[in-house]
Amino acid sequence: MTSRSPRRARDSYGGRVTNNASDWSQPKTSTALLTDQYELTMLSAALGDGSAHRRCSFEIFARRLPAGRRYGVVAGIGRLLDALPRFRFGEPELAVVSEFLNEQTVDWLRNYRFSGDIDGYREGELYFPGSPILSVRGTFAECVLLETLTLSILNHDSAIASAAARMVSAAAGRRMIEMGSRRAHEESAVACSRAAYLAGFTATSNLEAVRRYGVPGAGTSAHAFTLLHNTVAGPDEAAAFRGQIAALGLGTTLLVDTYDITEGVKTAIAVAGPELGGVRIDSGDLGEWARQVRAQLDELGATKTKIVVSGDLDEYAIAALRAEPVDTYGVGTALVTGSGAPTAGMVYKLVEVEGIPVAKRSSHKESRGGTKRVVRFARPTGTAVEEVAFPADAPTPESGGLIAHDLLVPMVRGGEVVAGLPTLDEGRDLLAERLVSLPWEGLKLSQGDPAIPTRFVG
Repeated sequence: MTSRSPRRARDSYGGRVTNNASDWSQPKTSTALLTDQYELTMLSAALGDGSAHRRCSFEIFARRLPAGRRYGVVAGIGRLLDALPRFRFGEPELAVVSEFLNEQTVDWLRNYRFSGDIDGYREGELYFPGSPILSVRGTFAECVLLETLTLSILNHDSAIASAAARMVSAAAGRRMIEMGSRRAHEESAVACSRAAYLAGFTATSNLEAVRRYGVPGAGTSAHAFTLLHNTVAGPDEAAAFRGQIAALGLGTTLLVDTYDITEGVKTAIAVAGPELGGVRIDSGDLGEWARQVRAQLDELGATKTKIVVSGDLDEYAIAALRAEPVDTYGVGTALVTGSGAPTAGMVYKLVEVEGIPVAKRSSHKESRGGTKRVVRFARPTGTAVEEVAFPADAPTPESGGLIAHDLLVPMVRGGEVVAGLPTLDEGRDLLAERLVSLPWEGLKLSQGDPAIPTRFVG
């Protein structure tokens, strides 16, 4: 589930795998307008009444997990830290905000850069209800501006990674390909690919994710290529398969359900021979077809030819196929929509002003005051027991013989991103370790309580 991605090799779905993360260059445009107007009007009011420069602490947390979820996965930290230095107001951005802000605020924004500190959970870490996964500290003015940008990235990416992790667990070690780009906004599709890879997916069909983040790429053909090979005499499926093999080699995966699956498999092996890399089924009763196709492939001597299935898969469908002879799953719509939970429900709340804890008391929207530290207690065997949040200036609570793991790590100091933070691949490995640490019931797909409780002390 956590194997490193190979470079320039053929994968069993027929695509060429690349992982040259050093070759990409992220667009360096300003991120300052990826925000809500009220963040700036609050800033203007605070500058006006003199409260803008009060030292504050904000925290990001989710009050609850989506229905049926036992854990959440932190994702998007790397994207956030890339966006942070670009949160600057140049003349094009100032031209927009000057339409509704006074001159004092516009002048302040002209020289804005975040100069505070940020601690957070590493990408790939698990979180639970109330877990303060990010702590942002500085003046009110500089911290409040980051609310929308931070939440938009973390809410989206964490939702996708959380759904993807459930799918990877359901697949029980089989290959997973993300192929949902056509069901998402063009930029969110790239972020989805990154989050899915973090969660353990093997590859993506999205080439911008390949370029930008070094996620392994995969892809062969769609039904259109088979349909293209029609003549006055009728469909010529064999010609389509010959063309694909000529271009991509015998290791490719042929789509066999454009017409009749049984005939498609027969034609595929007749054209390619028993060394064909794989066949893909995209419709019908996938479990029944997988069994029939496996038997047919074996009878034809193609015992090593893999079976790829796709078509409206989610974690429940994947789990239902666990006993079937499926080698690879291709997942699209369910993944890029968070499998029914497209947002992680995280909020960004002020918890401390000039050392004074502050808390929101609104019904069902309460917050807990004070800057916090967080540890996760685990048994010596590694099984997680509980998450404990306590005042940042207090000693770590007694563990009772359990092992304490600090969860918040320094990410930004004085406005500068800390060097040596975990890479995407390291976050992928971390998540695999954390999933193993959950109590067994924490991996269930059924309704239930969070895998471990969160306890607040002090």
